[in-house]
Amino acid sequence: MKKNIILIVVLCAIVGAIFFIESKEAHPTASTTPAVTVTLPTFIATSTTPITIDHTGDYLAKEITDPSGFINTPGDLPITLSQYIGKKVILIDFWTYSCINCQRTVPYLEAWYTKYEDQGLVVIGIHTPEFEFEKDYNNVSAAVKRLGITFPVVMDNDYGTWNAYDNHYWPHKYLIDIDGYVTYDQIGEGNYAEDEMKIQQALQQRAQILGTGQTISGGLVNPTGADSDIEAGSPETYFGSSRNEYLGNGTQAVPGSQTLSYPQTIAPNTLYLSGTWNFVDEYAQNTSATAGIKYTYSAKDIYFVAGAPTPVTVDVIQDGVKVNTITVSDNKLYTLVQNPTAGTHTIELQVQGAGLQAYTFTFG
Repeated sequence: MKKNIILIVVLCAIVGAIFFIESKEAHPTASTTPAVTVTLPTFIATSTTPITIDHTGDYLAKEITDPSGFINTPGDLPITLSQYIGKKVILIDFWTYSCINCQRTVPYLEAWYTKYEDQGLVVIGIHTPEFEFEKDYNNVSAAVKRLGITFPVVMDNDYGTWNAYDNHYWPHKYLIDIDGYVTYDQIGEGNYAEDEMKIQQALQQRAQILGTGQTISGGLVNPTGADSDIEAGSPETYFGSSRNEYLGNGTQAVPGSQTLSYPQTIAPNTLYLSGTWNFVDEYAQNTSATAGIKYTYSAKDIYFVAGAPTPVTVDVIQDGVKVNTITVSDNKLYTLVQNPTAGTHTIELQVQGAGLQAYTFTFG
Protein backbone atom coordinates (compact mmCIF):
# COMPACT_ATOMS: atom_id res chain seq x y z
CA MET A 1 0.00 0.00 0.00
CA LYS A 2 2.84 2.38 0.98
CA LYS A 3 4.59 1.64 -2.36
CA ASN A 4 1.42 2.57 -4.29
CA ILE A 5 1.14 5.87 -2.43
CA ILE A 6 4.79 6.67 -3.15
CA LEU A 7 4.28 5.82 -6.86
CA ILE A 8 1.23 8.13 -7.07
CA VAL A 9 3.17 10.96 -5.43
CA VAL A 10 6.08 10.52 -7.88
CA LEU A 11 3.74 10.53 -10.90
CA CYS A 12 2.01 13.69 -9.68
CA ALA A 13 5.39 15.36 -9.24
CA ILE A 14 6.40 14.46 -12.80
CA VAL A 15 3.14 15.74 -14.30
CA GLY A 16 3.46 18.96 -12.33
CA ALA A 17 7.01 19.48 -13.53
CA ILE A 18 6.01 18.97 -17.16
CA PHE A 19 3.15 21.46 -16.82
CA PHE A 20 5.49 24.02 -15.21
CA ILE A 21 8.12 23.69 -17.95
CA GLU A 22 5.57 24.04 -20.77
CA SER A 23 4.07 27.11 -19.13
CA LYS A 24 7.50 28.80 -19.34
CA GLU A 25 8.10 28.10 -23.05
CA ALA A 26 7.96 31.01 -25.52
CA HIS A 27 5.06 30.81 -27.94
CA PRO A 28 4.96 32.77 -31.22
CA THR A 29 2.66 35.74 -31.44
CA ALA A 30 -0.42 35.10 -33.56
CA SER A 31 -0.24 36.55 -37.08
CA THR A 32 -2.97 37.53 -39.49
CA THR A 33 -0.99 35.71 -42.20
CA PRO A 34 -0.49 32.11 -41.06
CA ALA A 35 2.75 30.29 -41.71
CA VAL A 36 2.73 27.36 -44.10
CA THR A 37 1.52 24.15 -42.49
CA VAL A 38 4.17 21.45 -42.70
CA THR A 39 2.92 17.94 -43.47
CA LEU A 40 5.69 15.42 -44.01
CA PRO A 41 5.14 12.07 -45.74
CA THR A 42 4.06 9.28 -43.39
CA PHE A 43 7.18 7.20 -43.87
CA ILE A 44 9.31 10.10 -42.61
CA ALA A 45 7.33 10.43 -39.40
CA THR A 46 7.61 6.69 -38.73
CA SER A 47 11.31 6.44 -39.56
CA THR A 48 13.35 4.78 -36.82
CA THR A 49 16.29 7.11 -37.56
CA PRO A 50 14.71 10.51 -38.22
CA ILE A 51 16.93 13.18 -39.76
CA THR A 52 16.46 16.68 -38.40
CA ILE A 53 17.65 20.06 -39.66
CA ASP A 54 18.89 22.73 -37.30
CA HIS A 55 16.49 25.63 -37.83
CA THR A 56 18.11 28.03 -35.40
CA GLY A 57 17.63 31.50 -36.90
CA ASP A 58 15.20 30.26 -39.55
CA TYR A 59 11.48 31.01 -39.70
CA LEU A 60 8.45 29.32 -41.19
CA ALA A 61 7.58 30.42 -44.71
CA LYS A 62 4.37 32.32 -45.34
CA GLU A 63 1.77 31.01 -47.75
CA ILE A 64 0.94 32.68 -51.09
CA THR A 65 -1.64 35.31 -50.13
CA ASP A 66 -4.41 36.93 -52.25
CA PRO A 67 -2.99 35.92 -55.65
CA SER A 68 -4.35 37.64 -58.77
CA GLY A 69 -3.44 35.01 -61.35
CA PHE A 70 -1.08 32.20 -62.28
CA ILE A 71 1.23 31.71 -65.27
CA ASN A 72 3.18 28.56 -66.20
CA THR A 73 1.18 26.41 -63.79
CA PRO A 74 -0.80 23.38 -65.06
CA GLY A 75 -3.81 24.94 -66.75
CA ASP A 76 -2.78 28.28 -65.23
CA LEU A 77 -4.56 27.04 -62.10
CA PRO A 78 -3.66 28.05 -58.53
CA ILE A 79 -0.71 26.64 -56.67
CA THR A 80 0.24 26.91 -53.00
CA LEU A 81 3.47 26.55 -51.11
CA SER A 82 1.89 24.00 -48.79
CA GLN A 83 1.48 21.54 -51.68
CA TYR A 84 5.29 21.39 -51.96
CA ILE A 85 6.24 21.38 -48.28
CA GLY A 86 7.59 17.98 -47.26
CA LYS A 87 8.26 17.17 -50.90
CA LYS A 88 10.29 19.93 -52.52
CA VAL A 89 12.79 22.69 -51.87
CA ILE A 90 11.20 26.00 -52.91
CA LEU A 91 12.91 29.14 -54.21
CA ILE A 92 10.57 32.12 -54.43
CA ASP A 93 11.62 35.34 -56.13
CA PHE A 94 9.85 38.68 -55.83
CA TRP A 95 10.14 40.52 -59.14
CA THR A 96 8.37 42.81 -61.57
CA TYR A 97 8.86 42.69 -65.30
CA SER A 98 9.92 46.28 -66.01
CA CYS A 99 12.75 46.07 -63.44
CA ILE A 100 16.17 45.65 -65.12
CA ASN A 101 17.67 44.19 -61.94
CA CYS A 102 14.93 41.54 -61.95
CA GLN A 103 15.45 40.81 -65.62
CA ARG A 104 19.17 40.23 -65.09
CA THR A 105 18.38 37.70 -62.35
CA VAL A 106 16.05 35.64 -64.58
CA PRO A 107 18.78 33.68 -66.46
CA TYR A 108 20.08 32.33 -63.15
CA LEU A 109 16.62 31.43 -61.85
CA GLU A 110 15.81 29.67 -65.10
CA ALA A 111 19.16 27.83 -65.14
CA TRP A 112 18.66 26.61 -61.56
CA TYR A 113 15.12 25.49 -62.35
CA THR A 114 16.35 23.52 -65.36
CA LYS A 115 19.31 22.00 -63.52
CA TYR A 116 17.61 21.06 -60.25
CA GLU A 117 13.91 20.53 -61.01
CA ASP A 118 14.37 16.74 -61.26
CA GLN A 119 16.37 16.82 -58.02
CA GLY A 120 13.58 18.40 -56.00
CA LEU A 121 13.66 22.17 -56.63
CA VAL A 122 10.68 24.30 -57.60
CA VAL A 123 11.15 27.97 -58.47
CA ILE A 124 8.17 30.31 -58.08
CA GLY A 125 8.23 33.91 -59.27
CA ILE A 126 6.06 36.27 -57.20
CA HIS A 127 5.27 39.08 -59.63
CA THR A 128 4.49 42.15 -57.50
CA PRO A 129 3.92 45.18 -59.78
CA GLU A 130 5.60 48.55 -59.37
CA PHE A 131 3.40 50.25 -61.97
CA GLU A 132 -0.27 49.92 -62.78
CA PHE A 133 0.35 48.46 -66.25
CA GLU A 134 2.22 45.57 -64.61
CA LYS A 135 -1.04 44.37 -63.10
CA ASP A 136 -2.37 43.38 -66.53
CA TYR A 137 -2.32 39.60 -66.99
CA ASN A 138 -1.62 39.82 -70.73
CA ASN A 139 1.32 42.18 -70.15
CA VAL A 140 2.85 39.89 -67.53
CA SER A 141 2.22 36.77 -69.61
CA ALA A 142 3.89 38.37 -72.63
CA ALA A 143 6.88 39.42 -70.50
CA VAL A 144 7.23 35.91 -69.07
CA LYS A 145 7.33 34.51 -72.58
CA ARG A 146 9.70 37.23 -73.83
CA LEU A 147 12.13 36.59 -70.97
CA GLY A 148 12.06 32.83 -71.50
CA ILE A 149 10.65 32.02 -68.06
CA THR A 150 9.32 28.47 -67.72
CA PHE A 151 8.91 28.24 -63.94
CA PRO A 152 5.56 29.11 -62.28
CA VAL A 153 4.70 32.77 -61.80
CA VAL A 154 2.14 34.07 -59.30
CA MET A 155 0.61 37.50 -59.88
CA ASP A 156 0.67 39.45 -56.61
CA ASN A 157 -1.25 42.56 -57.73
CA ASP A 158 -2.58 43.40 -54.26
CA TYR A 159 0.79 42.87 -52.54
CA GLY A 160 -0.67 40.07 -50.41
CA THR A 161 2.39 37.81 -50.52
CA TRP A 162 4.78 40.79 -50.57
CA ASN A 163 3.26 42.03 -47.30
CA ALA A 164 3.15 38.53 -45.79
CA TYR A 165 6.94 38.40 -46.14
CA ASP A 166 7.33 42.06 -45.14
CA ASN A 167 9.30 42.42 -48.36
CA HIS A 168 10.73 45.74 -49.55
CA TYR A 169 12.85 44.92 -52.59
CA TRP A 170 12.85 43.81 -56.22
CA PRO A 171 14.35 41.30 -56.75
CA HIS A 172 14.42 39.36 -53.48
CA LYS A 173 14.88 35.59 -53.29
CA TYR A 174 13.81 33.36 -50.39
CA LEU A 175 14.94 29.72 -50.11
CA ILE A 176 12.49 27.40 -48.32
CA ASP A 177 13.67 23.94 -47.26
CA ILE A 178 11.68 20.69 -47.19
CA ASP A 179 10.48 21.44 -43.64
CA GLY A 180 8.92 24.72 -44.81
CA TYR A 181 11.47 27.05 -43.23
CA VAL A 182 13.08 30.06 -44.87
CA THR A 183 16.76 29.21 -44.48
CA TYR A 184 18.34 31.85 -46.72
CA ASP A 185 17.44 35.00 -48.62
CA GLN A 186 19.19 37.31 -51.06
CA ILE A 187 18.30 40.92 -51.85
CA GLY A 188 19.10 42.26 -55.32
CA GLU A 189 21.50 40.93 -57.89
CA GLY A 190 24.79 39.14 -57.36
CA ASN A 191 25.96 36.42 -54.95
CA TYR A 192 24.81 33.81 -57.45
CA ALA A 193 27.50 31.31 -56.40
CA GLU A 194 26.37 31.49 -52.77
CA ASP A 195 22.72 31.23 -53.85
CA GLU A 196 23.40 28.03 -55.77
CA MET A 197 25.45 26.46 -53.01
CA LYS A 198 22.58 27.11 -50.58
CA ILE A 199 20.20 25.44 -53.05
CA GLN A 200 22.50 22.42 -53.31
CA GLN A 201 22.71 22.16 -49.52
CA ALA A 202 18.91 22.26 -49.14
CA LEU A 203 18.50 19.61 -51.85
CA GLN A 204 21.06 17.36 -50.16
CA GLN A 205 19.15 17.63 -46.89
CA ARG A 206 15.94 16.81 -48.75
CA ALA A 207 17.50 13.70 -50.29
CA GLN A 208 18.68 12.53 -46.87
CA ILE A 209 15.29 13.12 -45.23
CA LEU A 210 13.38 11.37 -48.02
CA GLY A 211 15.98 8.62 -48.22
CA THR A 212 16.18 8.85 -52.00
CA GLY A 213 19.91 8.31 -52.21
CA GLN A 214 19.91 10.93 -54.96
CA THR A 215 23.17 12.69 -55.80
CA ILE A 216 22.77 16.44 -56.16
CA SER A 217 24.51 18.03 -59.14
CA GLY A 218 27.59 20.02 -58.23
CA GLY A 219 29.24 22.93 -59.95
CA LEU A 220 27.77 26.34 -60.66
CA VAL A 221 25.64 27.50 -63.58
CA ASN A 222 26.94 30.12 -65.99
CA PRO A 223 23.92 31.18 -68.05
CA THR A 224 24.63 32.31 -71.60
CA GLY A 225 24.13 36.03 -72.00
CA ALA A 226 23.74 36.69 -68.27
CA ASP A 227 24.87 40.19 -67.30
CA SER A 228 26.51 40.33 -63.88
CA ASP A 229 27.82 43.90 -64.30
CA ILE A 230 25.47 45.62 -61.89
CA GLU A 231 27.44 48.70 -60.87
CA ALA A 232 25.68 52.00 -61.50
CA GLY A 233 26.45 55.44 -60.14
CA SER A 234 23.17 57.10 -61.07
CA PRO A 235 19.97 56.55 -59.11
CA GLU A 236 16.73 55.25 -60.56
CA THR A 237 14.98 58.41 -61.76
CA TYR A 238 11.19 58.71 -61.94
CA PHE A 239 9.13 61.04 -64.13
CA GLY A 240 5.71 60.82 -62.44
CA SER A 241 4.64 63.50 -59.99
CA SER A 242 4.63 61.11 -57.03
CA ARG A 243 8.39 60.47 -57.22
CA ASN A 244 10.06 63.01 -59.54
CA GLU A 245 12.44 64.47 -56.95
CA TYR A 246 15.23 64.59 -59.56
CA LEU A 247 13.29 66.87 -61.92
CA GLY A 248 15.59 69.86 -62.51
CA ASN A 249 13.66 72.37 -64.63
CA GLY A 250 10.05 71.91 -63.58
CA THR A 251 7.95 71.85 -60.45
CA GLN A 252 8.40 68.61 -58.56
CA ALA A 253 5.60 66.55 -56.99
CA VAL A 254 2.83 68.54 -58.72
CA PRO A 255 0.41 66.89 -61.18
CA GLY A 256 -0.74 68.74 -64.28
CA SER A 257 0.68 70.34 -67.41
CA GLN A 258 4.03 72.15 -67.57
CA THR A 259 5.78 73.68 -70.59
CA LEU A 260 9.52 73.39 -70.12
CA SER A 261 12.78 74.22 -71.86
CA TYR A 262 16.36 73.10 -71.25
CA PRO A 263 18.58 75.36 -69.12
CA GLN A 264 21.99 76.46 -70.41
CA THR A 265 23.80 74.07 -68.09
CA ILE A 266 22.65 70.77 -66.66
CA ALA A 267 23.70 69.00 -63.48
CA PRO A 268 24.48 65.27 -63.25
CA ASN A 269 21.77 62.84 -62.14
CA THR A 270 19.13 65.48 -62.78
CA LEU A 271 16.16 65.18 -65.14
CA TYR A 272 15.46 67.93 -67.68
CA LEU A 273 12.51 68.07 -70.10
CA SER A 274 11.61 70.23 -73.08
CA GLY A 275 8.16 70.70 -74.59
CA THR A 276 4.79 70.38 -72.88
CA TRP A 277 4.37 67.52 -70.45
CA ASN A 278 1.39 66.37 -68.42
CA PHE A 279 2.49 64.94 -65.07
CA VAL A 280 0.42 62.25 -63.41
CA ASP A 281 1.19 59.99 -60.48
CA GLU A 282 3.27 57.32 -62.28
CA TYR A 283 4.51 59.02 -65.46
CA ALA A 284 4.90 62.20 -67.49
CA GLN A 285 3.31 62.31 -70.98
CA ASN A 286 4.30 64.80 -73.65
CA THR A 287 1.38 66.60 -75.28
CA SER A 288 3.43 68.68 -77.73
CA ALA A 289 4.29 67.42 -81.22
CA THR A 290 7.98 67.31 -80.32
CA ALA A 291 9.62 67.04 -76.94
CA GLY A 292 12.90 66.11 -75.36
CA ILE A 293 14.58 64.63 -72.31
CA LYS A 294 18.16 65.24 -71.11
CA TYR A 295 20.08 63.47 -68.36
CA THR A 296 23.77 63.17 -67.46
CA TYR A 297 24.34 59.70 -65.99
CA SER A 298 27.19 57.57 -64.66
CA ALA A 299 26.81 53.90 -65.56
CA LYS A 300 27.51 51.40 -68.30
CA ASP A 301 23.95 51.02 -69.60
CA ILE A 302 20.77 53.08 -69.47
CA TYR A 303 17.20 51.74 -69.68
CA PHE A 304 13.86 53.46 -70.04
CA VAL A 305 10.48 52.28 -68.73
CA ALA A 306 7.91 53.78 -71.09
CA GLY A 307 4.79 53.23 -73.15
CA ALA A 308 2.51 55.04 -75.59
CA PRO A 309 -1.15 54.67 -76.66
CA THR A 310 0.06 54.85 -80.27
CA PRO A 311 3.67 54.21 -81.36
CA VAL A 312 6.10 57.08 -80.82
CA THR A 313 9.59 57.29 -82.36
CA VAL A 314 12.42 58.34 -80.08
CA ASP A 315 15.95 59.17 -81.26
CA VAL A 316 18.66 58.46 -78.67
CA ILE A 317 21.57 60.91 -78.65
CA GLN A 318 24.59 60.21 -76.44
CA ASP A 319 27.25 62.88 -76.02
CA GLY A 320 25.96 64.61 -79.15
CA VAL A 321 25.98 61.48 -81.34
CA LYS A 322 22.89 59.54 -82.40
CA VAL A 323 23.35 55.97 -81.13
CA ASN A 324 19.89 54.44 -81.30
CA THR A 325 16.28 54.88 -82.39
CA ILE A 326 13.46 53.12 -80.60
CA THR A 327 9.73 52.90 -81.22
CA VAL A 328 7.81 53.07 -77.96
CA SER A 329 4.43 51.38 -77.86
CA ASP A 330 3.94 48.58 -75.29
CA ASN A 331 4.47 49.45 -71.65
CA LYS A 332 7.82 47.83 -70.82
CA LEU A 333 11.54 48.35 -70.28
CA TYR A 334 13.42 49.68 -73.33
CA THR A 335 17.20 49.49 -73.75
CA LEU A 336 18.55 52.89 -74.76
CA VAL A 337 22.34 52.47 -74.65
CA GLN A 338 24.70 49.64 -73.76
CA ASN A 339 28.27 50.92 -73.58
CA PRO A 340 31.39 48.72 -73.47
CA THR A 341 32.35 50.07 -70.04
CA ALA A 342 30.92 52.31 -67.36
CA GLY A 343 31.39 56.04 -67.68
CA THR A 344 29.71 59.43 -67.44
CA HIS A 345 27.61 60.46 -70.45
CA THR A 346 24.85 62.88 -71.38
CA ILE A 347 21.86 61.32 -73.06
CA GLU A 348 19.15 63.19 -74.93
CA LEU A 349 15.90 61.65 -76.12
CA GLN A 350 14.31 63.46 -79.06
CA VAL A 351 10.62 62.54 -79.08
CA GLN A 352 8.89 62.64 -82.46
CA GLY A 353 5.17 62.94 -81.78
CA ALA A 354 2.89 63.34 -78.81
CA GLY A 355 1.85 60.64 -76.38
CA LEU A 356 5.07 59.23 -74.91
CA GLN A 357 4.50 58.06 -71.35
CA ALA A 358 7.84 58.23 -69.52
CA TYR A 359 8.01 56.30 -66.24
CA THR A 360 11.65 55.95 -65.20
CA PHE A 361 15.33 55.77 -66.15
CA THR A 362 17.25 52.82 -64.69
CA PHE A 363 20.95 52.04 -65.00
CA GLY A 364 23.35 49.15 -65.04
